[in-house]
Amino acid sequence: MILVVAMGFGVTACKKKKGATKTEDTGVNPKQQGEVLINEYCSGDQYLSTKDAFRATATGESMDRETAKKKAKSNAMSELSKTISATMKVVGDNYVNSSEVNNKEQLTETFQEMSRTVVDQNLKGAVEICEKLTQKPDGSYVSYVAIELSGEKITNSYNERLSKDEKLKADYNYEKFKETFEKEMTKMAEDQK
Repeated sequence: MILVVAMGFGVTACKKKKGATKTEDTGVNPKQQGEVLINEYCSGDQYLSTKDAFRATATGESMDRETAKKKAKSNAMSELSKTISATMKVVGDNYVNSSEVNNKEQLTETFQEMSRTVVDQNLKGAVEICEKLTQKPDGSYVSYVAIELSGEKITNSYNERLSKDEKLKADYNYEKFKETFEKEMTKMAEDQK
């Protein structure tokens, strides 16, 4: 009789263990059903662009740790470049439209050309303000990064280039340009909230 009871427990225990294995095989944790909170590092309000600085965040994933970091940085630089370029296009258009320069078409074209050059040169000066690295159960790495570039650095670069341009020197007004730039930075920061 004791042997029959012991065998009954053994069969029941095996069945439960098989059920647990099936749950593990599906990757579903019975305690984690429904919505799962995802923690995104280097993101949130403190990593949004402000009236003083352009900011961008990104992630990169790879089985190689350094490759994950490079991907995240490259993605963040690309985002930062897009944001700065779009902002500077608006600043340039607004500055040209509000100025009393005779050849507005030429000024617009010069701003667009300078925008590409200034953005490319200044991206190298972007500063990492957050970096986190995680590893997933499969061994792959996820890198989270946030970078920042000072708005003042951008305006100074524009000023330097525009004041050297012989065609624009007479018509260029730095104070008006800076005022236009600051208005756009403030607007961009408010739009992100």
